[in-house]
Amino acid sequence: MRFPVGRLEGFIAAVFEAVGAKRDHVATMAQRLIEADLRGRTGHGLMRVRPFAERVIAGGVNLDPTISLFHETPVSALVDGDNGLGPVVMTHAAETAIAKAQASGLAWVGTRNSNHAGAAGVYPALALRAGLGAIYMAVAAGNVMPPWGGVERLLGTNPMAVAIPAGDEVPFQLDIATTVASHGTIRVRAAAGEPLPEGWVVDRDGEPITDPDRVDEGFLMPIGGYKGSGLNVMIGLMAGVMNGAAFGSDVVGRSQPPDTPTNTGQTIIVFRPDLFAPAGELRAEMDRKLREMRSSGEAGAAVRLPGERAVEVEAEQRRIGIPVPEPLLADLRSFATELGLEDRLV
Repeated sequence: MRFPVGRLEGFIAAVFEAVGAKRDHVATMAQRLIEADLRGRTGHGLMRVRPFAERVIAGGVNLDPTISLFHETPVSALVDGDNGLGPVVMTHAAETAIAKAQASGLAWVGTRNSNHAGAAGVYPALALRAGLGAIYMAVAAGNVMPPWGGVERLLGTNPMAVAIPAGDEVPFQLDIATTVASHGTIRVRAAAGEPLPEGWVVDRDGEPITDPDRVDEGFLMPIGGYKGSGLNVMIGLMAGVMNGAAFGSDVVGRSQPPDTPTNTGQTIIVFRPDLFAPAGELRAEMDRKLREMRSSGEAGAAVRLPGERAVEVEAEQRRIGIPVPEPLLADLRSFATELGLEDRLV
């Protein structure tokens, strides 16, 4: 079934209001989660409503946090989320970075004492709406693989996302995990009853695991072998250690009690596109290069670049609604019943 965007935002807001979240935080949760689905990042949208809310119910999230700035300069800040809802804390950090970059040209803002913030790409997209570029990095919630050559799970899927403004062309937007597949993507496969492709997950002997229900028996694989593993560690150091947030063995995963604070860390770097050239010149040159790459297919056939599909999917789904797979819809309806909600997406 497909549902209008506003209808699903209203449902998400009702869920988080039912578990006690503040009214302004409820609105932010609905916006960020639906933006994930709108961008095609279905593993981080509606699918996250129940897990996020259940963590609140278990007492693992502070619903009345004092979100504070530490070590602030004109171009930087450390945001302490006071164990608040991840999308709320990270939205505050992104808005702080956007305001500083508008004033100073560049801003670097990190978080500590945050929680899982959902899809990485929605935060650089906030900067893009303000005419700015951004780079986002996060320490993932839960470790899924060892460092290259190791055997102990010390690394998560540690995502990064980038947005670079253009002129008339679709802006460049990259949103990736540093593992071949994210946990969200694996959950989508599991919900659909589909096997995993070989190369996503391996057991301790290096043999492929294709059953999504057996993922915890093995390790997720990094993108690009040792290069991806190194990138993953870099993100952990910059978004975790530099912020005083969890990384490595300190990361709180699903095996810990759900009321355990995660001290999740994220980082966003926002920049004004006119730092090194007039904005108009940069946008024109960005358009020229994007067109050059898009037309580089065989016989001039169009090549799809990162960000194009997200823009297409969002436009389509704002027009005809967001599809909700039947298993997920049934689960959301069941959860609404558990919460005593009148709104059960019927």
